[in-house]
Amino acid sequence: MSEPIKQRTPAPILDIANVGKVFDLNGRPIHALKDVNLQIQKGEFICLIGASGCGKSTLLRIMGGFESVSTGQARLYHSPITEPGPERGMVFQDYGLFPWLTVRENIAFGPRQRGLPQARLKELTDHYLNMVGLGRFEGHFPSQLSGGMKQRVSIARVLANDCEVLLMDEPFGALDALTREVLQKELLDIWHKTRLTVIFVTHAVEEAVLMADRVVVMTAGPGRVERDYTIPLERPRRITSPEFNRVREELTDMLSSHVAHHAKAH
Repeated sequence: MSEPIKQRTPAPILDIANVGKVFDLNGRPIHALKDVNLQIQKGEFICLIGASGCGKSTLLRIMGGFESVSTGQARLYHSPITEPGPERGMVFQDYGLFPWLTVRENIAFGPRQRGLPQARLKELTDHYLNMVGLGRFEGHFPSQLSGGMKQRVSIARVLANDCEVLLMDEPFGALDALTREVLQKELLDIWHKTRLTVIFVTHAVEEAVLMADRVVVMTAGPGRVERDYTIPLERPRRITSPEFNRVREELTDMLSSHVAHHAKAH
């Protein structure tokens, strides 16, 4: 009798193996991360949550190639991450737009640097302008836009670079509640259409439960992965449902206990 065929798990798009990060502060070592292990499959939406100072942003910057590891290894597929690359796009809370370029020019910047033909450049820019609903504002400069519109441009600019991984560091943290809610829905819509891999740092438990396939809970002192929690809710999710609130309460309790434990330890 033949052996049953075993299904092979695809290689993770991001593999964080025993990663540690130590910063030097006036000759004193600051341990930001220690023995962080995390595997992310292509197309997943992952949220990183934890108290301030737990290393969420540091881990994201390591994935983006903006910080090097002190120990362990961060890999994209099978290749060590040693520098930024166009396949990984970073979206920050402060937008990071070029103030002297229009909306269209900001979105087209990356593809233009790659030397795309003019017709293809226009087609690509039009596509992402429409995807984020900013076609009517293509000639505006960042100073003429609201915070939500600036963040849409920032997301479109990254998408236009044909990235595979979208790294987002509290991208909606500075926005008002209504704009934040709109952009959460728009980002989920973009994710459904593109099937990008998204790693999203947030302080808000509700935002993490609404957006993520998995929520990675990190603890401080130094930062470690305490829990890798798969969200057991179908999409679309309603924040008013009893099931949603049960998951939110469980994650909130987990975070609260970590903060209390860290405070006692210090």
